[in-house]
Amino acid sequence: MTPASIAGLLVSYVEFSELEAALPEVLLSQVSTYLEILLRWNARTNLTAIRVPEEIVTRHFGESLFAARKIFPAGNSSLTLATSLGDVGSGAGFPGLPMKLWVPQLQVTLIESQQKKATFLREVVRALRLSGVEVRSTRAEMVTETFDIVTMRAVERFDEVVGVTAGLVGPGGRLVLLIGEDQVAKAREVVQRLKWENPVPIPYSARRVVLVGVVAEESGL
Repeated sequence: MTPASIAGLLVSYVEFSELEAALPEVLLSQVSTYLEILLRWNARTNLTAIRVPEEIVTRHFGESLFAARKIFPAGNSSLTLATSLGDVGSGAGFPGLPMKLWVPQLQVTLIESQQKKATFLREVVRALRLSGVEVRSTRAEMVTETFDIVTMRAVERFDEVVGVTAGLVGPGGRLVLLIGEDQVAKAREVVQRLKWENPVPIPYSARRVVLVGVVAEESGL
């Protein structure tokens, strides 16, 4: 797909104001390259059940960039080169890698236990010439450090994994979940020490939302 066609599919997810002309050309070119690699790998390795390129752009890239827009507003002026993001169960790289494309200064750790998927992630990082990205082929339970922002989307054993994921959020940090509307109550039940914001519906999705929980500055999990 061309950057222009990708832009047409993504524009509804990033909510640009009248003062913002368009998606950056660099980002669109990166998404185009990323999509090409994903389609090639997906033909032989099950990275995503979605096979139609346009649906991959909207469902995976669109939802990820929508979440990025919500948690990194105002031109990301508050971020520094030290801001860290951990993406749990990264799979084909969503939402962690699109968030890195949206906010290049982020220090991103992609946590993916399946070796084939981790190899794919390293190929994308290499092809896009991204710096500040580490692919860690391990389970979230084995990660010892914490991050400013932790993301998670579409994982198995949600009830169990969401608690482990929340433990990777540092003081003052945020847990960002891209989940079904029916999972919101369970997330709040399992992780009660977070201050949960109201879920934000994702455009054109079947009852999917972005749910953000904040850790108090003076406490961990």
